[in-house]
Amino acid sequence: MKSTLREAQALLTAQNRFAEVLRHGSMSVEWYAPIGHDPQQPHEQDELYVVVSGSGSFLNGEVTQPFGPGDVLFVPAGVEHRFLDFTPDFGTWVIFYGPQGGEKGQE
Repeated sequence: MKSTLREAQALLTAQNRFAEVLRHGSMSVEWYAPIGHDPQQPHEQDELYVVVSGSGSFLNGEVTQPFGPGDVLFVPAGVEHRFLDFTPDFGTWVIFYGPQGGEKGQE
């Protein structure tokens, strides 16, 4: 299975700023490129973000940190998180994986 960045970006619409491009077992891979603000709510699985373009700040629980291209960000299941003050060219791969509720105790 393979998906390219160009294919993922082509799936986005003005109303839908994420697109699932791969799924296998508990893992799914999405392309995410919000416009203006990030309306995310906590998710039921652990997730990784691999930032491809853009920069800004990332709220992960009670911690806010800067991000930019090439950064990898981890968010445990159920934790409040969102991208803040990001540039218009922001886009990231999102990888959800593992059981609902996350892999607690397996760090």
